[in-house]
Amino acid sequence: MSIVDIIIYIFFSIGIFFNLLAGIGLLRFPDVYTRLHAGTKCTTFGSIFLIGSVILIGFRSWYFGSTDGSVLAIHSIVALIAILLTNPTGAHAIARAAHRSGVEPVNAVIDELKTKTKTKSQSDKSAHNKKPEVGK
Repeated sequence: MSIVDIIIYIFFSIGIFFNLLAGIGLLRFPDVYTRLHAGTKCTTFGSIFLIGSVILIGFRSWYFGSTDGSVLAIHSIVALIAILLTNPTGAHAIARAAHRSGVEPVNAVIDELKTKTKTKSQSDKSAHNKKPEVGK
């Protein structure tokens, strides 16, 4: 067993561990916001290591003469970039939609976004209700 094989197994183990943590977090956490945190942070980090192990397997295969290994590594890198871009963006969109629909965080002490949106909506309403001045 070479050092590359050991690194591949370590990356694979770390990736599985964090994806299992994400699954446990999705089951155990109380509200949508903490579940999103577990579901996106842990799976993104776990996917980095899982795909990293696949990239190492591809490069090892390419080093020993198989062109399929380079294709595997390149496709894995593209998939990793897609995951790194879409996972946080999707989580942000879901959290924003949940907050706008009125889903409250469980045991939240302070909700700064709620106060910001209240003051913004009040200033928008007051600006909308002003009558335009005619003749000036």
